[in-house]
Amino acid sequence: MFSFITLGTNNLKKSKIFYDELLQSINIKNVLETDRYIGYAKNTSLNNIEFYLMLPHNKQKATFGNGTMITFTINSKKEVDSFYQLALKLGAIDEGLPGPRHDEHCYAYFRDLDGNKICAFCSD
Repeated sequence: MFSFITLGTNNLKKSKIFYDELLQSINIKNVLETDRYIGYAKNTSLNNIEFYLMLPHNKQKATFGNGTMITFTINSKKEVDSFYQLALKLGAIDEGLPGPRHDEHCYAYFRDLDGNKICAFCSD
């Protein structure tokens, strides 16, 4: 359904440190860097960038969207918790502890360094 997703950042260097470590924990790797953006791909398909961190093209301040959320599929409930805990350790802000929602599945929510809402999801 999606070709790729981009998130704006106001500090590419700090966001790179945050996302490089966080995404590496779920087998997603930094595969492309320029002075304006960083591209990430799954370890199993390094030529298919699906997630970008980007300084806004219009050179205005990056802001998060109200109601916007990016969700990463995680393999297990234990990994959802680990991903969430790592995000908090790297400076993210809690938006919802790991656990079941809607009497099924496992979710965890946090805000990244720029305030973007991120969700970790597992269907187990």
